[in-house]
Amino acid sequence: MALRKTEKADLRKRYPLYVEIGLALTLLLLIVAFRLDLRAEDSFEIVMEEQEVVQIEEIQQTQQIEKPPPPPRPPVPVEVPDDEVLEDDDLDLDATLDIDQPLTDLPPPPPPAEEEEEPEPEIFVIVEEMPELIGGLAAIQEKIRYPEIAKKAGVEGRVIVQFVVDEQGRVVDPVVVRGIGAGCDEEAIRAVSQAKFKPGKQRGKPVKVKMTLPITFKLK
Repeated sequence: MALRKTEKADLRKRYPLYVEIGLALTLLLLIVAFRLDLRAEDSFEIVMEEQEVVQIEEIQQTQQIEKPPPPPRPPVPVEVPDDEVLEDDDLDLDATLDIDQPLTDLPPPPPPAEEEEEPEPEIFVIVEEMPELIGGLAAIQEKIRYPEIAKKAGVEGRVIVQFVVDEQGRVVDPVVVRGIGAGCDEEAIRAVSQAKFKPGKQRGKPVKVKMTLPITFKLK
């Protein structure tokens, strides 16, 4: 048998009433709060003590009186000697010049001018007519004597020699730029030093030209 609540015990039907009563009471409390005078009855005043008045006296700046500088001392008189009178020398206007008489008081001759050293001729790298090896590179290769140390060690390769061909076609200052050692570098310089060239020319004149040659060492 199902139980049912009575109308007095069912509170859901009274919710709107309770809400309206609560809102009315809240509104009444707000009106009363705004009308109350919340200011304190007893008011107090802050009394400030009187401060002492300090008077600042203006200090008058004393003016410094500048003393005038003392007058300069009078100059000390200096005795000036009497002007000496030069006696007139007698000039012998009738004197004659002896041409045959040797001159003694002559200045020394100027030193001889030093001879200026002639500048060294310029060394060219590229000229209008390059030096020409007489006999070709084969003439140098024929002069090569294979070093015994290189033969025993089986050293082969190419030695690059750099040198200067002068105005007469001679080889000057040969140096090894890239070598292989075992005596081959020295033999390449010896063979190149004996080579002869037709000198290079610039503007029709023989000049010094820097060149490089490869010397090949190969075992047969």
